[in-house]
Amino acid sequence: MYSAQGDYKNAAILILIGMMLDSMDGRIARMLNVESDFGKELDSLADIVTFGVAPAMMAYYTYFSTYGVAGMAIAGLFPLFGAFRLARFNINAVKSSKSYFTGVPITAGGGLLTLLTLFHVKMPEIILPIAFFMICVLMVSSVKIPSLKDIPLPKYGIIITLFLGYAIYTVFKNEHYRIPYFIYVAIPLYVAFIGYQLVRKKRKRNTKLGS
Repeated sequence: MYSAQGDYKNAAILILIGMMLDSMDGRIARMLNVESDFGKELDSLADIVTFGVAPAMMAYYTYFSTYGVAGMAIAGLFPLFGAFRLARFNINAVKSSKSYFTGVPITAGGGLLTLLTLFHVKMPEIILPIAFFMICVLMVSSVKIPSLKDIPLPKYGIIITLFLGYAIYTVFKNEHYRIPYFIYVAIPLYVAFIGYQLVRKKRKRNTKLGS
């Protein structure tokens, strides 16, 4: 809806909040002992909307809308390929390795598309459509993508940091610019998320040392 209104910064910030929550939901479910098959299916549906439909809408309204019906069809490819990626992941979840992903995860793909859409006016016009199709293909490809789970950084932290950095830079660059509403939610949430990750890793390390 924000994309339809031309408020792309708040649209992007909502997607980055979705990325933060996507990194936390499984852990919270396990912590509260409420993990279930229903929750996993609901999580996948939420991923399709947040990281498939929402970024595709941003790309459509900022770029592909100039191509009319063809632009609608092209933008629609992103959630379609993302849904395929999620379905394949769900049926292979038991057999898949924890050290890598097969194909780019829809969360990372949607985050990258959102970031490129925000910056597309500052790049050559051809970059966005090429990146759009490359991300679509990479999501359904068999390319092995390192999961980076052993690296002590929040999941998708680089993309999230770039989002927040861009929003803050825009505010300071133009003192008359109105701060995107959801920045007030995103920054505290991200700080809390980083704190949670650090505490969790410290507890794990202490547990290993104690044993």
